[in-house]
Amino acid sequence: MPETTSAPPVVPGVEWVRPRPGRRGYRNDLLLALVLAVGTAASVVLYRATGWGEGTPWWGAALWTAGMTLPLAARRRWPEIVALVASAVFIVGAVAVVGEALFSNIALFVAIYTVGAWGRSRRVATIVRGAIVVVMFAWLFWGLIYYSAMADHLPELSREGLLSPYLAYGFINVLTNLLYFGGAWYFGDTAYRSARARAELEQRTAELAAERERTRVQAVAIERLRIARELHDVVAHHVSVIGVLAGAARRVLAKDPAAATASLSAIESSAREAVDELHGLLGTLRGDGDTGPIVLEDGPSSAGAATTSTSTRGIARLDELVAESADGGLPVTLAVVGEARPISPVVELSAYRITQEALTNVRKHAGAAATAEVRVRWTDTALEVEITNSGNATSVAGTARSADGSSGGLGQLGMRERVAAAGGTIELRPRARGGYLVRASFPLRRDDVARAVATARSAEAGA
Repeated sequence: MPETTSAPPVVPGVEWVRPRPGRRGYRNDLLLALVLAVGTAASVVLYRATGWGEGTPWWGAALWTAGMTLPLAARRRWPEIVALVASAVFIVGAVAVVGEALFSNIALFVAIYTVGAWGRSRRVATIVRGAIVVVMFAWLFWGLIYYSAMADHLPELSREGLLSPYLAYGFINVLTNLLYFGGAWYFGDTAYRSARARAELEQRTAELAAERERTRVQAVAIERLRIARELHDVVAHHVSVIGVLAGAARRVLAKDPAAATASLSAIESSAREAVDELHGLLGTLRGDGDTGPIVLEDGPSSAGAATTSTSTRGIARLDELVAESADGGLPVTLAVVGEARPISPVVELSAYRITQEALTNVRKHAGAAATAEVRVRWTDTALEVEITNSGNATSVAGTARSADGSSGGLGQLGMRERVAAAGGTIELRPRARGGYLVRASFPLRRDDVARAVATARSAEAGA
């Protein structure tokens, strides 16, 4: 039966309280009570047809039937009270010889079971069930002892001998009641422990999900921090370019106005490009909502990373990266297609980092027999970096699923952040013939700036 109320947290050393059932649970309890009432009434009629219970008036049997079964409709709301009422009505029916011994036993079993399974306090549940069992066994032993001296009670059972038939009858009754009450007690406690274990499992699952989300958010924040550190390289590059162009324009302004005009146009273009790149980086840092404050560990490693320049890491150093991976035990090949073209520092560093991340994950996830291939393709409008491997399909960043529902691990989140900052696109997917594919495409910067920089440097050197 589903529980609609939220379960309280499971705390070691603190008694856990099982939540009440929802409306559906109470409806099911009412249905159970009505079914048992109908069954008990039919059983009373059948027993009276055999001659057992004829001394009890019909109205008395009807009241006893209602008192024995209908309180079970509230068994999970007030389990202790319902169990005490059912026990008292059961004894009254036996003393008054109502004549029903089937459904009444089922109703009493359910009532005692419910105390163990749904009791709000384990101490109260133990006391109530213990009191019921003591009273029932006291009544049983009193009846066996009392009727043992009455020869007209069960006259077919002899009282003589060390193990007389009557004594054997008594032992059978005691064993039957031990199994009956012991079963109700055991299954009730088992149901309570199962509910507690289920609540604990759900609690741990929620905690693990929250921890995964915190890890994902922190990983994104760390990657954005790395991108923020690279703003220094972007600004330094463009400022140095603008400085060279401005110096060249100043020197040739009087002698060659056309060259000065070209330098000034290149300054304008470089400034626009710098603004676009800064917009892209800052947009990435602000994107995807607020992740909240991330507290990073302070230490020599983080301080060193903050001051380390990354401007030298680019396409030209991919061969070193491939060689480093090969030295680490991963067979890697590098292929370059097309003629290299000028690209912005953001694209340079992003291509390098994506290749580095992909090769790292191949080593971590693809298996010992995996091989990898890095391809760099130059076209007129774009730079494409492709990393493929022959290992497992999960060899890029695992099969974790991010909080927004998109597949991919934390490494893939960093790749997407970098490509978005550079204005490119990325493809991450398993290959049909095995392994995994990472393909990032970046738009190329304008060539006129690069040519103007080269011309300005030449002019400055000649001057």
